Amino acid sequence: MNARIVAILVVLLVVLGGAALLAQREDIAQRPQNVSFLGQLIFKDLKAADIARIRIVEPKATLTLERRDDGWVIAERGGFPADLARVREFVVKAISLKIAQSEPVGEKDRARLSLGASATQLEFGGANGKPLAKLLVGRKLFRGEPENPERALGDGRFVMLPGDDKMVYMISDPLLQATAKSAEWLDKRSFQIEKAKTLEVRYPGGEGWRLERARENASWKLAGQRPGEKIDASRANAATYSLGLLDLADVAPQDVTPEATGLDKPIRLDAATFDGLSYRVRVGKLAGENYYVGFEFSGKPGKPAKPEDAERIKKLEERLTKDKALAQHVLLVPKARLEDTLKKRAELLEKKEAKK
Repeated sequence: MNARIVAILVVLLVVLGGAALLAQREDIAQRPQNVSFLGQLIFKDLKAADIARIRIVEPKATLTLERRDDGWVIAERGGFPADLARVREFVVKAISLKIAQSEPVGEKDRARLSLGASATQLEFGGANGKPLAKLLVGRKLFRGEPENPERALGDGRFVMLPGDDKMVYMISDPLLQATAKSAEWLDKRSFQIEKAKTLEVRYPGGEGWRLERARENASWKLAGQRPGEKIDASRANAATYSLGLLDLADVAPQDVTPEATGLDKPIRLDAATFDGLSYRVRVGKLAGENYYVGFEFSGKPGKPAKPEDAERIKKLEERLTKDKALAQHVLLVPKARLEDTLKKRAELLEKKEAKK
């Protein structure tokens, strides 16, 4: 390859965000290049409006996103809602992918670039089930050698089109969303218990505690409070307020069993709110840093006492509609969100000062 062609390639790669890719491959100048590929779209005819299904296949996992009504759902999680903004972002990114560099490869190269059996397969389909496009996604590209390649974001990605295993393409986007992990795709809005009036926590062994208050701005009282005991107001507030900040880490597969999640012998939370709602929450085992959680609720918000409450009640009713769908699933809630609520009774009391 003469110096002029190499210079042209360098300019094109910089423009397309691929200068980092060139630096990683010292042998690139020695391999034959097809300049006509540079800058072309990976998916020439793929249109966002046509995509109704996205399937991501990894060696040990598969995730399918399906367009439903005005949103997207995760098929492998029983139609659990996906994060609409993330799906849209991924679609826009996918149809905009351009070739920053290309080179011919052999079988050993494909294995080294994770474009063989370990590749991630990305598939786009239409509403009628018709396949629209496919892409094999391989190893991430880096400017230099990162300390932890698995966690490093990357500067690009090696990809390959099905039916052409002799040519690898490099793109300047690491495609981090090309993963079959449901936690990376789901809508993480959870049910939340706000304006609690009472909260009772019962552990599998039978022990537990109950907090109650007469008004929203009143202090919490601990049921069965003994002489000499004094409730720690900040801890009581944290135990109840935390339930209004719940979010999701993930959703369990549909076939998960109560024994596997610990929901056959759970910690039980019963709460009533000033809005007229009652919640029964079951907290099971820890899975890493997340608890398995199931819940149900009953009641409906009353009429707003003041005109300024009307908008809040309207939003609450909309959220409860979504909560009905959430209640059909086993949720995974971050441990940090439940730690204050799951404290033992003794931890809700002020510590007695040691006598001198």
